[in-house]
Amino acid sequence: MSPGMRILMMAGIALCLTTVAYAAQGTATFYTPPYVPSSCYGFQNKGVMIAAASEALWGNKAACGRKYRITCIGGTNQGVTNPCKGTSVVVTIVDYCPPPGCKATIDLSREAFTQIANPDAGKIRIQYTQV
Repeated sequence: MSPGMRILMMAGIALCLTTVAYAAQGTATFYTPPYVPSSCYGFQNKGVMIAAASEALWGNKAACGRKYRITCIGGTNQGVTNPCKGTSVVVTIVDYCPPPGCKATIDLSREAFTQIANPDAGKIRIQYTQV
């Protein structure tokens, strides 16, 4: 392989590595049923792998229907000290978590929260990416 081709190949690899998706960080809490009505879909049932978006993500209903992969990365020094289960969950935004009551970036359904963390923690630190 010529030196020019090697340089071109290495540049392509470097470019690919720099475009890896960035995961934002925030916090998550959970809410319990009933999950309808919701701000996005009224009385339409969207299942249980759902979440409510805080003001940071809401965008005047622009967040409705977006899917996020949520991963627990640690406790918030409240409740359980090691709440994470080492898994992630994909949720769909179906509702709004308005201030000042909203205490997290994303308010997960209890079922979604339980997939990634011990619900006794109440609030966890997360990484999230839109999928």
